[in-house]
Amino acid sequence: MIRTILASAAAALFTIAPAAAQTAQSRLDDRYDRALAAGYKALMLCSGIANAERNGKSRTPEHIEQWELTGIYPALDPIVRTLPHTIVRGQPIEFRSPKQGFVRHVEVSWADDMPPRIAEYRGRQGCAVLPIGTNPATLSDKTASFRRQAPVVAPIILSEQAPELQAVGKAAFGDAYGEGSRTTAVLISRDDTMLFEDFAEGFDRNTPQRTWSVAKSIAATLVGVAVQEGAVDVSESAGAGINATDPRSAITIDQMLRMASGRYSDTPGNRTDPLYWGGASVDERARTWPLVHKPGTVYRYANNDTLMAIEAIQPWLDERGLTQLTEQLGMFDVAIETDWQGNRMLSSQVWASGDDLMSLGQLYLDNGVRWAGQRLLPENWRDYVSDPSGPQPQGTQWGYGAGWWTFRRPEGNAFEGIPDDAFAARGNRGQYVVVVPSRSVVIVRRGEDMVGTRFNIVAFTRDVLAALD
Repeated sequence: MIRTILASAAAALFTIAPAAAQTAQSRLDDRYDRALAAGYKALMLCSGIANAERNGKSRTPEHIEQWELTGIYPALDPIVRTLPHTIVRGQPIEFRSPKQGFVRHVEVSWADDMPPRIAEYRGRQGCAVLPIGTNPATLSDKTASFRRQAPVVAPIILSEQAPELQAVGKAAFGDAYGEGSRTTAVLISRDDTMLFEDFAEGFDRNTPQRTWSVAKSIAATLVGVAVQEGAVDVSESAGAGINATDPRSAITIDQMLRMASGRYSDTPGNRTDPLYWGGASVDERARTWPLVHKPGTVYRYANNDTLMAIEAIQPWLDERGLTQLTEQLGMFDVAIETDWQGNRMLSSQVWASGDDLMSLGQLYLDNGVRWAGQRLLPENWRDYVSDPSGPQPQGTQWGYGAGWWTFRRPEGNAFEGIPDDAFAARGNRGQYVVVVPSRSVVIVRRGEDMVGTRFNIVAFTRDVLAALD
């Protein structure tokens, strides 16, 4: 077993505010924030390094700290920097692992009377954060069953055919579309031909990054494949109820995809920190929220709704084989991560490369048809996901379809210069996949935008389309 340890600022590791200045509740909240920050750091280091190495890429802890661990939630941001980490690796396997061996798990210390927070690498499933209090001595080395994956060969780039586009694409790496925004990758294609791609230092087309809520659009795509194969109907119950008499049993998969379940969630945007960073499970955190509105009548952005839509097709996913399925979608670098119990976290916890997201967009341009004419999505699925026909978010010009955002609302399109049929996957920290069927264009922008900054994807999309006129 190989251990790599960072112990900077260890002397200040467990410093907290003087007890006299804190109430019992504030001390408890501070402690919980430290536990969450440690889980956040463990998972980001594990996923960022291990998922890249599986693709034959290399990322250092310093690179992860520069991008994924900078400018995060204000409550966690200052804590993350002080927490020492340990990267534990398995024994190297010739021709199958990195020279130093696969990552087994990452440990992050956070309290002197508790075990470190742990994120465990699980091969193609990426990393899972384990419950608070898990003892690292109980973990076994599973890396002998893992195998590296070679990156897919990149297509030829025809950049010289669109000089105006080059200026727009390059501008995305500065402040032109948002002061302080931090772009890591831009890829633009038209008619299934790559016209522009560029990357920040340390990234390329096969480097996975966390998709954040772009995962919701991937989730809607997987539901679409299940519908095409006759495994499910979106009008069926998503299975949220305890039994048939539970009113939550009436919530459909469609309503879950449209964020219209009518269920309560405890924070705007339903951050689900206990699930993402605290080591809770989907069954604990996503299934049992009570109804406060009639299903299908009120929009409420909620990670829990997407998680339940995926729970509804999880038996089919298990039988179908997720690796085979994602490769059919053209997503060869993707890692769909799970909670520690194996439930897929398709509300946010997916790591995918820029090339993966281009393939996702192209699948929708091709109206759900893949190579050799194979239909993966129902013929009307593109219209279904991009139709803002249900209850809509308030205070924004964006509409919401079924797992995808739309540039139009039921009352019309407020975005001048962008066609009515354009729709987009959107994720935290500036993850975007824009699909414009009438122009045969896909735009992928990846970023690690810090809290308080935002990339203007509407202006960027408008300028890309103008450059392609």
